[in-house]
Amino acid sequence: MAHLAQRTFEPLNIAVLTISDTRTFDTDTSGQTLTDLLQTSGHVLIDRDLVKDDIYQIRATVSRWIADPKVQVVLMTGGTGFTARDNTPQAVLPLLDKHVEGFGELFRQVSLAEIGMSSLQSRALAGMSNGVLVCCVPGSPGACRTAWNMILLEQLDSRTGPCNFAPHLKPQAQRGIDACETRS
Repeated sequence: MAHLAQRTFEPLNIAVLTISDTRTFDTDTSGQTLTDLLQTSGHVLIDRDLVKDDIYQIRATVSRWIADPKVQVVLMTGGTGFTARDNTPQAVLPLLDKHVEGFGELFRQVSLAEIGMSSLQSRALAGMSNGVLVCCVPGSPGACRTAWNMILLEQLDSRTGPCNFAPHLKPQAQRGIDACETRS
């Protein structure tokens, strides 16, 4: 870990989106888990929202954040399963310029020990659009913790580059805390 001391940590501006037909901000444990993890890691929560599992509501929110010069990462939780109301992958894939092919496979592999064969039904995905990394993980606090601790923590840390996403993100337009108010 000596290589980490030689580089400077640069906090990223991250937006969190929960996809749910039933949760509210008061009951959104998955979105809160992601928020807590990113802030504990030194990143900045620039916005947080919760939308119904509706393709057009999801696309509208993600599109707004992809276009926002302050947002560098969008973390999404929920809507990645196989029920009729799980629409996150269908909503997000058309918005991506580049799809990170191995993200879903890696998530299923690292979550297998925690959730067993249910991990097979996860349609977790990630990709880049307009210099914004968009990551979609299942809607449980455990899945959010696993994705953060086993994949995203290192991939979003400027000190672990160049083999992560941080160098590929758009530069910060403004420090996150000053950039906008959050709803958490």
